[in-house]
Amino acid sequence: MDQSLTFDLDLINRYDTAGPRYTSYPTALELHENFSAEDYRRHIGLSNARGGPLSLYFHIPFCDTVCFYCACNKIVTKNRQHAEPYLDNLCREIALQSDLFERSRTVDQLHWGGGTPTFLNVRQMRRLMDTTRRHFNLRDDDTGQYSIEIDPRETEEGTITQLRQLGFNRISLGLQDFDPAVQKAVNRIQTERQTFAVLEAARKEGFRSTSIDLIYGLPLQSVDSFARTLDKILAAAPERFSVFNYAHLPARFKTQRQIDAADMPSPEVKLAILQSVIRKLTDAGYIYIGMDHFAKPDDELAIAQREGKLYRNFQGYSTHSDCDLVGLGITSIGRVGDAYIQNVKNPDSYGSLLEQGRLPVFKGVELNADDKLRRTVITQLICHFELAFEPITHAFAIDFKDYFKAELRALAPMAADRLLTLDEQGIKVLPAGRLLIRNICMVFDRYLAQKQQQFSKVI
Repeated sequence: MDQSLTFDLDLINRYDTAGPRYTSYPTALELHENFSAEDYRRHIGLSNARGGPLSLYFHIPFCDTVCFYCACNKIVTKNRQHAEPYLDNLCREIALQSDLFERSRTVDQLHWGGGTPTFLNVRQMRRLMDTTRRHFNLRDDDTGQYSIEIDPRETEEGTITQLRQLGFNRISLGLQDFDPAVQKAVNRIQTERQTFAVLEAARKEGFRSTSIDLIYGLPLQSVDSFARTLDKILAAAPERFSVFNYAHLPARFKTQRQIDAADMPSPEVKLAILQSVIRKLTDAGYIYIGMDHFAKPDDELAIAQREGKLYRNFQGYSTHSDCDLVGLGITSIGRVGDAYIQNVKNPDSYGSLLEQGRLPVFKGVELNADDKLRRTVITQLICHFELAFEPITHAFAIDFKDYFKAELRALAPMAADRLLTLDEQGIKVLPAGRLLIRNICMVFDRYLAQKQQQFSKVI
């Protein structure tokens, strides 16, 4: 497939509105508290009946210091003892949830996120992985995709070696920006030496993939300053980049109020930074996967996209669409059976429920037939930039052009603007439309109108 990308400033300015990132459809905003633990158990039964491998996500919420831009669910503390009772409860949840899933189901994917997973010490990380291995059917041949988010400031000599021994074979490094003024403005002081030491150790230990997280639109950033950061990282040639647009929403996220609004780059500067990033990464041979993600052409994500096997879930792009996702830890979200499920957000409530032997379900949503149909359409578009009508018509026993006649009418102006082509067979997103894929997917979102004000800008 054609994986090229075109930066069209006029189109971006005209279509730059707020919208979801579609790590799920329906989005997490549709989860509600009427969904119970018994509902979750019912969907686990449905999942077991269907079979197939599993994906596990573990939320480790702790951070030593707060990054002012952060919108994640986190607990900021310098007291490392706080991790111990949380780990006790997490191990309880592992045991409780594992009893509900068929033991024969292999865990093909595993991810530790946060927060800062390496807030845990080596002994605690080993305990967590050993407990997981005891209760779930983890792979022992290094063929699974077992990944962890790394804060280079929270690693020591030997940390990466220990993670590799625990079974991790992919790491994602938070960096955001090397510029000292930007780092001070967002309260994340991270040296080049710390960052490159982790990258070098990961290569030495045989990690199969390294991904770098950058953010554009942070205070005091400029095109030149961000280009310097990117050039330094490009010299290390990681397999993947995630280059996120910073969404400044201080009314929603308290820590963002620490950022001086006067230091924020203008929308024009943000777009110029993005244009520079796209040029540099594509010149360096990286492929635009979609939704801020770039990868080398021989990376699994790029290959999966070319082969029509790419998927998207709550952790981003994935190569395993056949895995039901089990969320563990506070605030974690899973996708099991025909439902999305989120755990409680408060550590005390989490511990109390688990001590009673109860699943710590906070809310969820059961997908209806229309949800599953639209999820398939949106996933196909956001992962592969094209959609053939006939497979959808066959799989869901509908007349696509009749069912989605209003949506197809809404796509006509986008076709006129050369974001996509639209014919009797299907939809193909053109290179100029790929940065605006969220806009295209939003046309098929039945819930969007009443929720649009709660999302960040698409660019």
